[in-house]
Amino acid sequence: MVDPIRAVPPTPEGYYATNNEFLVSGSKGFTEMKMLENEESFLRIDLPGVPKEGLTVSLDPSKRFVLVTGEAPKFQHDSSDRKYGIFPGITCDCCELSGFTTDLRDGVLRLILSKINHMPQRNKCFVFSICGKIKDLRSKGPHKFPHGSDPNDPVYTGPVLESHPCVFQGSGLAYESKQLQNGSLYVRVDMPGHPKERFTVSVAYGRVSVTGEAPVVSHHDQGARFYSGDVAMLSTPVDIPSHRIQTIAKDGVLRLIIPSV
Repeated sequence: MVDPIRAVPPTPEGYYATNNEFLVSGSKGFTEMKMLENEESFLRIDLPGVPKEGLTVSLDPSKRFVLVTGEAPKFQHDSSDRKYGIFPGITCDCCELSGFTTDLRDGVLRLILSKINHMPQRNKCFVFSICGKIKDLRSKGPHKFPHGSDPNDPVYTGPVLESHPCVFQGSGLAYESKQLQNGSLYVRVDMPGHPKERFTVSVAYGRVSVTGEAPVVSHHDQGARFYSGDVAMLSTPVDIPSHRIQTIAKDGVLRLIIPSV
């Protein structure tokens, strides 16, 4: 048999990042914002499982916010598909958004918002983001980033894992498992930013472990991110060749089918 491993904080302080129990170094949080020098704003949004054809980004007619939705299709034994919604924008009345550029790669969206300042003498612009469905723009107060967000903030460290706030359908957690009828175990691990060739799977003393590296791809990135952790436990403390484990890496998600021993 092979069993899933329940997430346990690795240190007394908790997880390195409460948004993902497998993240061990690099930028924390599901989203990150940075104000640029040219009146633009950079946002990094983790959308694991979303392919390029599943992303939709459009500028609202009000020119106050951008609508970002993503669909991560159900794959193999996933419990369901996942749908994301996030709506970044500005709260000031002196500017309007003039455009945006997007780069979706390996389950990470990098979004740059451009704006026009109609009142240069004022400089009180706030960037905000709201996660969920479009109706949440009215039902939730915006989370403001006046000067940017700190992806190394200690608030992202703790003993309790958080669900992705931008997932409004499907699982918002980074780990999912399912026992298959033949005794194998199916596992989904979110590692947003890791290319399909930058991961390893190993088995030692019956513990199945994975690692993944998310390299820097934009000069706005804070740095690389590294993922590592145990995802399953065999019924006996044996080593098995990693090639016996079926792996599929796509769009920042690693999926494994681990055979029973």
